[in-house]
Amino acid sequence: MIECRDLHKYYGDYHALRGIDLTIREGEFFSLLGPSGCGKTTLLRTIAGFEGISSGVVLIDDKDMARVPANKRPTNMVFQSYAIFPHLSVAENVAFGLRRDPRPRAEKDAAVEEALKMVGLTGYGKRRAHALSGGQRQRVALARALILKPKVLLLDEPLSALDRKMREQMQVELIKLQRQVGITFVLVTHDQEEALVMSDRIAVMFEGQIAQLDEPESLYSRPVDRRVADFIGVMNFLPATILSEGEGVIHVDVEGLGEIEIPESRVARHDEPGAPPMIGFRPEAVSIFPEGQPQTAPRQNGGVIDEVVYYGDMTYYDVRIDEEDGTKSEPVRISMRNVFGRDIPDVGTRASIGWSPASLILFR
Repeated sequence: MIECRDLHKYYGDYHALRGIDLTIREGEFFSLLGPSGCGKTTLLRTIAGFEGISSGVVLIDDKDMARVPANKRPTNMVFQSYAIFPHLSVAENVAFGLRRDPRPRAEKDAAVEEALKMVGLTGYGKRRAHALSGGQRQRVALARALILKPKVLLLDEPLSALDRKMREQMQVELIKLQRQVGITFVLVTHDQEEALVMSDRIAVMFEGQIAQLDEPESLYSRPVDRRVADFIGVMNFLPATILSEGEGVIHVDVEGLGEIEIPESRVARHDEPGAPPMIGFRPEAVSIFPEGQPQTAPRQNGGVIDEVVYYGDMTYYDVRIDEEDGTKSEPVRISMRNVFGRDIPDVGTRASIGWSPASLILFR
């Protein structure tokens, strides 16, 4: 549905987009994810036609958009601010895009009702927009965009103004809506969790370039480099020394964990050329067992709990793993789900740390 070929965008001397090559499939929920200033919104606006490009090609539905203005492209955008007109009713806001539509008034009214039903706002047409909650205003903005039946819906951080509970609810509703209407959604967000929850595929961007484009599970469990690993969720890093390598296996000595064999399939790039190797692992890849309690993890190490942070369904622990010389390593973050009957150890408790080499990634 969308193809970008060697896309470059300059603002004076500033190189905002640096050779973007990207294909977004028809009917896909696609996310552009990255920190502020990485170029994700600029890329979205070039697809929409609100920004010109310095060089390269943007194709939508196999048509070159070089001379196609924003209002003629088969796209519509939902902005971060919603851009709802407070002096108009809900129905008038939704119908705003139809003001030049030659269809009879009755057909337009029917289209408005259909759009409101699509976003769960049936019966809200006569309400004033200023009387709506944040989540309802978001739905009005979606209905106004969808009423024009675009082939692509572009979403520029549309949930960032909502509180956490409403944001999580709207994430689920957007997923259902996208499946219902079947068109391509392209979301810009800096929220890693939001992108992982909502997307079929995600492009992670840094400094105007795509660092990795992958499905959420692959992006989380198999990052291509340390920068992506560090940005997506939480990743622990421990210094490592490469002892030997060959036959598809790398033998390393890891601070706090000891000697381990890492398959080449679990090797990723370091983001700093010449930097020493590091081993990375996610907090949920490690388990804590009170000292003396039996466990079945392939490998175990002793340690001391340095910090405990309770989140209701989860508890996060900072643990210093014992070194061979008797010292303690830098603390690593471990997450444990709070299932019924499981005690939450206190700060200072000695514990056994269980883990599997299969969950480790070598960054070199």
